[in-house]
Amino acid sequence: MSRFPENFLWGGATAANQIEGAYDVGGKGLSIDDVFSNGSYTQPRIMSKETEDDLYYPNRVGSDFYHHYKEDIALMAEMGFKVYRLSIAWTRIFPTGEEETPNEEGLKFYDRVFDECIKHGIEPLVTLSHYEAPLHLTNKYNGWADRKLIEMFKRYATAVFKRYKNKVKYWLTFNEINVANLPLGNYLVLGVRNEGSRYYTEQVDNPQIRYQGLHNQLVAGAWAAIIGHEINSDFMIGNMIAMNPAYPYACDPKDVLLCQQNWDENVYYCGDVQVRGEYPYFAQKIWAENNVTIEWGEEDADVLKKGTVDFFSFSYYQTLTVTNRDDVEKSGSMLGGVKNPYLKANDWGWAIDPDGLRYTLNMLYGRYNIPLIVVENGLGAFDKLEEDKTIHDPYRIEYLRKHIISMEEALADGVDLFGYTMWGCIDLISAGTGEMAKRYGFIYVDSDDYGNGTFDRYRKDSFYWYKKVIATNGEDLD
Repeated sequence: MSRFPENFLWGGATAANQIEGAYDVGGKGLSIDDVFSNGSYTQPRIMSKETEDDLYYPNRVGSDFYHHYKEDIALMAEMGFKVYRLSIAWTRIFPTGEEETPNEEGLKFYDRVFDECIKHGIEPLVTLSHYEAPLHLTNKYNGWADRKLIEMFKRYATAVFKRYKNKVKYWLTFNEINVANLPLGNYLVLGVRNEGSRYYTEQVDNPQIRYQGLHNQLVAGAWAAIIGHEINSDFMIGNMIAMNPAYPYACDPKDVLLCQQNWDENVYYCGDVQVRGEYPYFAQKIWAENNVTIEWGEEDADVLKKGTVDFFSFSYYQTLTVTNRDDVEKSGSMLGGVKNPYLKANDWGWAIDPDGLRYTLNMLYGRYNIPLIVVENGLGAFDKLEEDKTIHDPYRIEYLRKHIISMEEALADGVDLFGYTMWGCIDLISAGTGEMAKRYGFIYVDSDDYGNGTFDRYRKDSFYWYKKVIATNGEDLD
């Protein structure tokens, strides 16, 4: 028998900036993603300040969910989804971020989306900010580097909490907020442009701006939790952390210490604030080593203490292996590290490690002791649409099978895990590279890296497999 609880939330996840398209429809303003060029691992994405005629901006097209949402949600219902994780585009509600009143056309669009979910018995799980912020706020204030964004985000969160208080129960504040700990997170997470390269993977880092921006975002997220619970005490509000857990390459104590520091800086730094309401003890050392002085508002400490989350959500795709040695083969992953000799990797150099998910679940539950949900997990791959319109993806089925078994083992360990939303359940634009070719979905979208195609939807083999998994509550994984 399956170890998954009867009410386990099986589903999938997408993000507005990667799937919706219709960037100039219904009063929507430009977001930072709407001026993020396409690219690949050999051609990094360019961060434009405004539209440049010689660049292609794939997020403006996405998978055209804006015009296909009824069809897409019906396909999710056919698979048996219990939950659908999606995000609201801030710029559909407040086009520049500075408006005093929300854009009614944008609010109505998400009314229609949530109504469609509810009609099919699917619980919406909604992220307030998923790698998307108004471009105007980046150009005028340098994004989250400025504390003024806290008040603007509070206004945005209040508007959507009030509007959808009877349609949405589960909320997340900021997607993968801890990626702001990394230089590549400056633009993607914080909407910050530091002086230096236009390529987001090659930014000239300014730790003062980065850590201040992250602090401002943590405060804004805590305010959102406070406001949301005041508007509807039944709201369940969670955080969202990018989990790329580290292993030491060897039992060399220096490698073990490096591994511990990776966990502290990339997971617990933000996780402790959001769950415990205060920075961990080692934050002072991080600030000192980076010559950072955090500007605190008078209410910040109290807000962080009061605005803690009800559950912990995270993404999990890979593990990292770290070492102090310089003679070990590099991993090929965007996040660095070295190659783990015990693991295979996908086409983008990400180590495939199902056992690491069980390890992660136990580490998080042991530290925080609050309910957990895996809101992103999946395999990016080059899928082929056959002449008969079928897509055979046994590699994805195998990947997901092993990770679901790992979750089952964590449940047997005693972890309180209440849901799983596989990432990119419908093919969408890659956040890292801007490609459509890096496909994750159960549902194939007929579009290429430049938006050419019919945008017709086709069921992959994994579609039928996941339908069976949900129908048997994780018992039948064959």
